[in-house]
Amino acid sequence: MAYNILVVDDSLSMRAIIKKVIAMSGFDVGEIAEAGNGLEALAKLEDFWADVVLSDIHMPEMDGIELLKKIKSDPLMASMPVVMITTESRDEVVSGALAMGAAGYIKKPFRPEDIKALLVEILGGEDDAVGEDQSESDDCDF
Repeated sequence: MAYNILVVDDSLSMRAIIKKVIAMSGFDVGEIAEAGNGLEALAKLEDFWADVVLSDIHMPEMDGIELLKKIKSDPLMASMPVVMITTESRDEVVSGALAMGAAGYIKKPFRPEDIKALLVEILGGEDDAVGEDQSESDDCDF
């Protein structure tokens, strides 16, 4: 089963890296949509169903925490997993996001296998979600 993913980050290069990491992981992806901040993400979600949202925290206009609140307060999107991928390391911010319903947290810089492992944990077993050859991502940090 292919999964749709929404990548939300104000850095175009970081969105490209995250998309490449997902492709390298062998995860079975349908479509990957992008947004530069929380407002753009909410607009995108009006006509794009994401099986998971990967979001930065610190962004202009609407940050990842506010995006998480909006998603979790919407009855149609409340079950959508949101993973925070960010440089933020303060315990109160991380624990606050998890308490609000974030499905996980990955600190930048990250390794491709960190994203793969979390996607497999959230969306399903490795046999269903991931292809066979993972050699490209070995020993690679982003």
